[in-house]
Amino acid sequence: MIIAIPVIENNGENSQISEHFGHSPFFAFYDTEKDELRIENNPLEEHGPGDVPNFLHSKGVNLIIVRGIGQRAISFFEQLGIKVIRGASGSVKDLINAFLENKIEDKEYQVKEKFHNH
Repeated sequence: MIIAIPVIENNGENSQISEHFGHSPFFAFYDTEKDELRIENNPLEEHGPGDVPNFLHSKGVNLIIVRGIGQRAISFFEQLGIKVIRGASGSVKDLINAFLENKIEDKEYQVKEKFHNH
């Protein structure tokens, strides 16, 4: 399984989750089978509807853990078979450990900083 987490910095497992998934400067990718973490630049900070879900799908992502996300983006992820866990906070290490220990749950989160006009 490949887990994606939008992050605000490229600081390995200590990178902090971004407020809004699509406009994060980086994505952390964790492969549960290989126990391998990599962080990549987000090539789509400026994007159209569905661009980021399609990008993550092309990377083999099965699950995205986010802080804030719109309903339209969730629909795109669901259509691609990618599960979304919302309302998360903390570092990549904390979030991955919480997921692996089945201690993370999806919860509503209102984004404090809006990037889209909808």
